[in-house]
Amino acid sequence: MSAHGKKQSAKPKNNFRGAAGFDEWYTLVYGERWPRLRAALGGEPAPVCWNAGARAVSAADVSTPYYLDRGSILAALALPLDGAERILDMCAAPGGKTVVLASMMPDGALLTANERSAARRARLAKTIAACLPPDVQRRVRVTGADAAALCRHANTHEQYDRILLDAPCSSERHVLRDARYLNEWSYSRIRSLAAAQWSLISSAYRLLARGGKLVYATCALSPEENDCIIERFTAKYPDMTVTGLPQIPRAEAARFCADPLSAYEQTRCGFHVLPDVQSGAGPLFFSCLNKAP
Repeated sequence: MSAHGKKQSAKPKNNFRGAAGFDEWYTLVYGERWPRLRAALGGEPAPVCWNAGARAVSAADVSTPYYLDRGSILAALALPLDGAERILDMCAAPGGKTVVLASMMPDGALLTANERSAARRARLAKTIAACLPPDVQRRVRVTGADAAALCRHANTHEQYDRILLDAPCSSERHVLRDARYLNEWSYSRIRSLAAAQWSLISSAYRLLARGGKLVYATCALSPEENDCIIERFTAKYPDMTVTGLPQIPRAEAARFCADPLSAYEQTRCGFHVLPDVQSGAGPLFFSCLNKAP
């Protein structure tokens, strides 16, 4: 049984905890696929190079390449930027997707890269300074707002015509790489993160302009943090529509990244890049949505 057709269990979800509960839960979600997927998650990530300075016209414009997951590049490229003027990366640190968006945004567009955590925001600012040419840096603004509360300010309502929400999530790859985190894991972690993700995507709705486009992304495996969020979101906000994968600007992206983009598998409300079938890329879920004019 796949993640998109989850089995049912008589065991209360809150009883899934620790290393054994972790494997039991994800076996319930992924069925016979889980051992292969778990093994792939435990392997070394295989990031690829994104060189935002590829269009540099002088030595002063050369920037440091950024290495990130192929699935992350695909998710960032899934946000259509043609005609965009005001772009928001809601939870931007450490900055890989910000670098991709900044590289691809039209001349004259402005990108706000937001990160609440001061430490992570400092890392984000360093990434932008090192990896983007000066002329692009000048059109990127770093902010430190609580993204879930950003919509409470009247001057932010429907301010952005493009939003990328790469939401904090379970990040099971990282859990598996640390025995302490694995032993402390419980299903309640998924529930807590899903609640935070709901607050963030609800804020994104109010920040997104009419006719705007939103990409919601996580590096989580559980449907509760992925498809279920989108299903609940579109039920509450019927003017938000899930779309197919937009036309990816592959030729333009190839100027910055020589590696091929990852493939993906379709879910109920989006797309999932999973490392057991994508040579270590992912996990990365993303959903593409439009807001009615």
